[in-house]
Amino acid sequence: MCFRMWSAVLITSVSMTAWGQEPTPYQQPPEQVLRVLDTPAPPAMSLSPTRDRIVWLDRQRYPSIEELSRPMVALAGIRLDPENRGPHRPPRHLGLQLQSIDGGDPVPVSLPADSQPGSPVWAPDGSRFAFAMWQPNRTELWVVDAKTGQADRVDGVILNAVLASPIQWMPDSHTLLVLTVPTEQGDAPVAPPAPVGPSIQESFGEPAPVRTYQDLLRDVNDERLFDYYATSQLILVDTIDGSRRDLGAPGRYRRVHPSPDGTLFLVHTVQQPFSRLLPVGGFPTDIVVWDRTGQALQTVASLPSAAGVPIEGVLPGPRAVHWCPVEPATLFWIEALDGGDPRTEVPHRDRLMAWAAPFSGDATEVLRLEHRFRSLVWGEREALALISDYDRDRRWLQTFLIRADGSEPARQIWDRSIRDRYGDPGSPMMRTLPDGGRVLWQDGDHLYLAGDGASPDGDYPFLDRLDLQTLQTERLFQCEPESYERVVALIDDDEHGALRFLTQHETSDSPPNYRLRTVGSTDFTALTDFPDPAPELRKITKQRVTYNRADGTPLSFTMYLPPDYDGGQRLPTLVWAYPREYNDPATAGQVSGSTHRFTLPTGASHLFLALMGYAVLDNATMPIVGPPESMNDTFVQQIVDSAQAAIDKAAELGVTDPQRVGVGGHSYGAFMTANLLAHSDLFRAGIARSGAYNRSLTPFGFQGERRTLWEAPETYAQISPLMHADKIRAPILLIHGEVDNNSGTYPMQSERLFQAIKGNGGNVRYVTLPYESHGYVARESIEHTLFEMIAWFDQHVTQALPTPEDPTPDP
Repeated sequence: MCFRMWSAVLITSVSMTAWGQEPTPYQQPPEQVLRVLDTPAPPAMSLSPTRDRIVWLDRQRYPSIEELSRPMVALAGIRLDPENRGPHRPPRHLGLQLQSIDGGDPVPVSLPADSQPGSPVWAPDGSRFAFAMWQPNRTELWVVDAKTGQADRVDGVILNAVLASPIQWMPDSHTLLVLTVPTEQGDAPVAPPAPVGPSIQESFGEPAPVRTYQDLLRDVNDERLFDYYATSQLILVDTIDGSRRDLGAPGRYRRVHPSPDGTLFLVHTVQQPFSRLLPVGGFPTDIVVWDRTGQALQTVASLPSAAGVPIEGVLPGPRAVHWCPVEPATLFWIEALDGGDPRTEVPHRDRLMAWAAPFSGDATEVLRLEHRFRSLVWGEREALALISDYDRDRRWLQTFLIRADGSEPARQIWDRSIRDRYGDPGSPMMRTLPDGGRVLWQDGDHLYLAGDGASPDGDYPFLDRLDLQTLQTERLFQCEPESYERVVALIDDDEHGALRFLTQHETSDSPPNYRLRTVGSTDFTALTDFPDPAPELRKITKQRVTYNRADGTPLSFTMYLPPDYDGGQRLPTLVWAYPREYNDPATAGQVSGSTHRFTLPTGASHLFLALMGYAVLDNATMPIVGPPESMNDTFVQQIVDSAQAAIDKAAELGVTDPQRVGVGGHSYGAFMTANLLAHSDLFRAGIARSGAYNRSLTPFGFQGERRTLWEAPETYAQISPLMHADKIRAPILLIHGEVDNNSGTYPMQSERLFQAIKGNGGNVRYVTLPYESHGYVARESIEHTLFEMIAWFDQHVTQALPTPEDPTPDP
């Protein structure tokens, strides 16, 4: 069995510890931080498809490092637990409770002690739900009666959750379609004690650019392991009489979806040869329609490997293949008209196709899209659908109202920049049909939209009704000033025909709680009353601050001030940011978020530094403005100018001591941090977590950069902090998860930057977190990360000499 990831981790850990020394134990942050970390997580909510019941999921806030250290196999971009055939880090909960949407006390679902149930999967009629129970050596199938809360294990069914979610309901609401471990599979393949030969890859002149992926297959042994763990047996389980039967033969099933009438199955199966350059999503795939016995009726597509697909391109042939939820058995899919290459100039890039059972004729074209397909959602009736395309050059989104039967021409209803938060019309509200299909919530000739309500004053979420004839909207609800209240779901009509809907309400002083509201009334029913878990945090104050960059681009940050700060002194300050890309300054300057949200830092949040006496300039906007093909040519100048403007504004407010400012960020924010320290003298110190610092290791593009290293070598070199490590003189703290599998940010990035700064005589500390990936989740890892961050800034920022106060002018 292959556990190569963990062995690689051990090598990395040893390299950071001198031989003969004990490893450094995990450290803890100050007591006031620990008290906040100790607060329990509020329960998550799962609403039944009939919207009459809620399952509350008691969440595990932080797993232990021991839980993270369970065995892991990393294959084809998947990290799995070889002992229970589940994901290595499954969603784990501590318990489940049922509650009526109309109130009443929650009723606990009776489960064995120390259970770790997964997330509920509801039957379409809401009568029951199923979930995976994660056990150390297997993954079980459990079913709960939604009326009584009675939970039962389905004996003899061992789930396989390696390639896909293993549980879904058939349209009849009592039969489950599950992926299971084949009963006759045997033991996992064992690699030979010594290699039988070299691993060989080759190319024959065809371009095959790829992003930088981790956890790929490396050799024949990995291919055998992948085939073993990815193979499942489909089983139909009747939850009423307990009967079960196999569906088809064992296979590598990536997706399996029953038709709305329950007579057919759409089956995606991973095929060989497996790629060693791409994760499983790029492997060859057959898309086939089966009947109820598991016999193949029709091949929809046999898609080749995605190797050779241009960056930001797509495979030719059918993609996004799915059943129309309001037809008995009709397939729809998207096909590229440009060969899948976004650089090809064509009048239309994609087309929507339809093919109805019994698939006797050819598929028919429904419509063509000018730009690349983005999304498709179906209405409840009259062949209504909303379809969107995306212009990558303008970063522009168009949405059209269509009738898939061709009865009406397509009508454009929205046309906007994807970065335009102020112009966001919201997202359509959905409902579940009796057969399980998800569709737009239609009320006659109206749809409902819920959105963030972004504005120059912050976010004020709303609920609108859209008239499909006039395309005009009516505002049904918007959260009140001094609060943040978002629409979670539509429920039903009350006895007077007024629409009821569920919201989550919070303020800066009160935690998120759920409310049941009715359109046209200011009254509400409180469904929950979760208390403030950390009252001491209410002493932290925050405000939104707006200002301009030197080139006139509007900027903003949310400023958090320490408990009981009275404005009498200038503070050491943390600037925390993440650069984002825009075509124009107007959208770059739009405000995001709300100062009326409840403050409760979790995980390794930088906001904990406000508890320690720092001013925190959170989400200090660092827009990279310009055409997609050239914006990064001025990346360094734009982030330096943005940082300078933020510091100047905070100093102007009398809060920040400009001589005691640190900067930090995670991922692309870490990349920004290292660049700011290399190309400016604005900061006393920096914290860079899980970043990428050498762009030659991401040669086919990164973030929004489309050019390759060979097309823009000067830009790649200019914005790679590694190439300027000799200029990083301010102390920098590098933190990285030892098994980071995020594209482009593998741990080597931090390791090489550490070596470069050290080799050039810089001040650098490098902390690696065992068993952690791109984000840090174990309680011990979080505590230690916060300890490092606070200690680093206390030493290198706070202890710097403060700037003398401005002299008081003579009267």
